[in-house]
Amino acid sequence: MHVGVFALANGLARAGVLSDDEYAHWRRSNDWFEAAYPEPTATDPSAYDRSVNPGAVAWFKLSAVHLIERTELYAELLDAHQVAWERVETSDPGRIVHEDDVQVIAVPRPGETNGSSR
Repeated sequence: MHVGVFALANGLARAGVLSDDEYAHWRRSNDWFEAAYPEPTATDPSAYDRSVNPGAVAWFKLSAVHLIERTELYAELLDAHQVAWERVETSDPGRIVHEDDVQVIAVPRPGETNGSSR
């Protein structure tokens, strides 16, 4: 299973390893993303429920270029703190449990990984 850049960067923030400037930039970026696209759990609280949708992962649609480009900050934070990451794309993320204009949430099929690395 792949963990997204948001979860990895949020982990750095929770661990208290970001500098004051990094933390402020991370917080502003999270606020921007929260305003820029809908939170799936607001309409479907079970989207990430581990008992209902085990391993559910969010994917930006390739058409959501404005959002994908904004993830660069998170990649920079991960690089600065030597956290390994890779960009992953797929045309088949698994069983889709939520979809909106910019993203899908999908549960990987048994025995499959989430996407292909690039």
